[in-house]
This record gives sequence, structure tokens and C-alpha cells, in this order.
Amino acid sequence: MSQKKILAVLGATGAQGGGLVRAILADPQGGFAARAITRNPDSPQARELAKLGAEVVAGDVDDEKSLERAFAGAHGVYAVTFYWAHFQPERELDEARKIAAAAKAAGVRHVVWSTLEDTRLRVPLADDRMPTLMGKYKVPHFDAKGEANRAFTEAGVPTTFLLTSFYWDNLIHFGMGPKAGADGVLAFTLPMGSAKLPGIAAGDIGGCAYGIFKRGGEFIGKTVGIAGEHLSGAEMAAALSRALGRPVRHDDVSPAAYRDFGFPGADDLGNMFQYKRDFEREFRAARDPAFARSLNPALQTFDAWLAANAARIPPA
Repeated sequence: MSQKKILAVLGATGAQGGGLVRAILADPQGGFAARAITRNPDSPQARELAKLGAEVVAGDVDDEKSLERAFAGAHGVYAVTFYWAHFQPERELDEARKIAAAAKAAGVRHVVWSTLEDTRLRVPLADDRMPTLMGKYKVPHFDAKGEANRAFTEAGVPTTFLLTSFYWDNLIHFGMGPKAGADGVLAFTLPMGSAKLPGIAAGDIGGCAYGIFKRGGEFIGKTVGIAGEHLSGAEMAAALSRALGRPVRHDDVSPAAYRDFGFPGADDLGNMFQYKRDFEREFRAARDPAFARSLNPALQTFDAWLAANAARIPPA
């Protein structure tokens, strides 16, 4: 194991990082070893990774020194932050700076940073097509990650900037699954009209990241994007109908109506879906499923993901 290049994985007990740890462990001849970084090495999830063969170490994205220790001796780092745990863009920016500084201090040769677009580059704050949130963001959870890209560049860390896509797992964990309307028919709400949404199984992001590490320095300094499939709301509803064995219609509300749904983050997500709709061509072009499959041959389609996960979508 000591002869293998160590990949230190933040978020190892989550979907993205966990997918990468499992991809490394499933490829014992691949030349890499998995170091799972977690706040709590004694958690059930961390213990499970240890049983599978990962080295599990303590590390906290809010504690730079703990990251330096966790990155010591690592060839690569998979870097991801956790916006929905706190809803604070400034905290994400600070965490990205700490990750970059720790990677630099540890002499890491390759960071893959899980990021998103800074939407303000296309929709300035003065543009009233969508409301400005928190005084200086359009889509806070996008903008903070996009703005944080420069932390890695300014630190001089060799970095690949990995643009991710909508998690299909949001249908399970984020309350986005179909819900019964007044007429009893299930409705899948996606406020994007006929525009297509790039989506992916969250665990497949880790598999794609592993493909990037395996390609050596080919993508250092570059921005690459991944998706499992691009589907419209109507196409996703049809797939859900097949998987659930019940009719599911596409509920095409406006982004403004979505912003008014009132759950935490509804305004952020409403702006996000509007951005993906209004800039569909550019957003989709940045996320090529064929490229993602070249990195991760096991990449799932939405139908394949549903075949494995439809029973986990909470009942309406």
C-alpha cells in the first residue's frame, strides 16, 4: 500500500467522496490508495470505509492544520465543501482557502475541486431577471464555489476544476421527489420549461474524479464538467412513471413560483433552475455525458439509477 499514490478524499462519508473512495478500492491494481478524511473517524460510515480497506483519518474543512495533517504524504486531494449543511457562502469561501493552503503546505501534486459556475459572470447583480440574494449573490451555492476557484489558483496548487451536475439523489434526500396533487396524481416539479437538466448519480461523481486522477496531469489547470444524462422535466417524469409504476406528470412552475415555495433554500434553487434554463446551451455544453463516461465507464443513466433507487424515493 505504501507504494501506491495516496488520494486524500474530503467528504469521504458523503456521496461524492464516498463514491471516489469506493472507486479506488474497487481498482486494487490502479496504483492508488484511498485515505478517507472525515470529522468523525468513529462514525458508522467511516468504520465501514475502514472495513473496505480505506485509511481513515480525522480532518475538518474548518481547521486548516487538521487538513495539513490529513494531506501529509498524499499525491492527490479530492476537495468538496458542504454548503447545504450551513447555507453560508462566506464559510464555503473560507473553507476552500483552507483546503488550498493545506494542499500547498503538504505538497499535494493534484487537487480535484468539486465546483460550479459563478452565475454572476452571466447575471450581474444589477440584472433584475432574478433577485439578488444575501446582498451579493444570484445563486449562492453556485457563486461561492465558482468564486472559490481562485483560492486554488492563487495558492499555486495544481488543480482540476470539476463542474458537477444536479444530483438525482435529491429525489431521495432533498424532498424533490414526485408528490401527489389534489387529484392524487404524482407530479414532479422542475421549473425549467422544456429545457434539459444535466443530472448525475452523486456517487458517480466520485467515479469520474477517479478517472481524472488516473489520467495524471492531463486535466490540471483545466475546467471539465460531467453529467450522466441531460433530460427535460417531462422526460424525467416519464422515467419516474416507468420506475414507480404510477403516472407522474411534469409540474412546470415558473422559477418565481418555485422561489416562493418557502422551504430553506427555495430562493437559491429557484434562481439556480432559472439560470440553467436561461443559459441551457452553455450549461449543457460544459457537461458532456460522453466525456463523463470516458472517465467512469460505470456511469449510470437516469433509468439505471431509478432501477436501483426508485424504492428509496419517499412516498408521496
